[in-house]
Amino acid sequence: MGDLRCYQRRFNAMGSPCDLKIYAASKSRGQHMLQRMVNEIERLESRYSRYRSDSLLSKINQVADLGGEIEVDEETAGLLTYLETCFKESHGLFDATSGILREAWSFKDQSLPSDQVIASLLDRVGWENLSWQAPLLRFHKPRMALDLGGAVKEYAVDRLTGLCWHAEIFHGLINLGGDIGIIGPHPDGAPWTIGLTHPRRPGEFIATLRLMKGALASSGDYERCIEVDGIRYGHILNPKTGWPVRHLAAVSVLADLCVVAGSASTIAMLKEAEGPAWLQNLGVAHMWVDVDGTSGGSLVPG
Repeated sequence: MGDLRCYQRRFNAMGSPCDLKIYAASKSRGQHMLQRMVNEIERLESRYSRYRSDSLLSKINQVADLGGEIEVDEETAGLLTYLETCFKESHGLFDATSGILREAWSFKDQSLPSDQVIASLLDRVGWENLSWQAPLLRFHKPRMALDLGGAVKEYAVDRLTGLCWHAEIFHGLINLGGDIGIIGPHPDGAPWTIGLTHPRRPGEFIATLRLMKGALASSGDYERCIEVDGIRYGHILNPKTGWPVRHLAAVSVLADLCVVAGSASTIAMLKEAEGPAWLQNLGVAHMWVDVDGTSGGSLVPG
């Protein structure tokens, strides 16, 4: 195989800073593989970004706004099936139709939305108001919308990991805005060192992990938030109430797949006081910190 060297690419995509590191036997092979990974991220962003008018998701949401139906391709069908599973497993808390609640919560000023505004948006939220049977997606009421942000970035991590393994790249790390995939350890067998930022003390870590495989994802109330009258309101919104969760400050989950780690960490946040017990029953390695600073769980892989 020859000597392996580390090649890196840093850029912004999917609204996040991205960092790719892989080991390859030559510069040409390393740079070629990094470009393939960047191309895959750009492909997924072009399909599923809610900010692009020409994306597949925007096409779906044009249909959702009218209360119509649309057939989707196999890749999109897989994502929708996973999101439906998350909706059922979370008893309706993980809901891909709840993205429209952002219309009430911009987190750009220090004010809270009115109950009337939230109530008007909640009337348009609810996975139960659509029917999904591959390949047909049908919306039973108008003015709905899908947001795949709860799964696409994590899915991208898993896609990149798979691309590397298929290309016989066995050592590397993928970091898409904190959603992390470990392709394999450093060539000498040393693990990758990853620090988990404290949700209330920037620059301080609550844990330092040394990982050789798997995927890590975190959710928290610190990424986008406002503080009003001493109370923090984060961006993770309960689709049943329209208001931010306020029990857990951060959750990190370690799993084989990043899409599983990401959805599990978000569902735990949405379950609030029941989140820690739910994670324990799920059987994944995890760590949580509540708004009072109490922490629990273990990120030691099982």
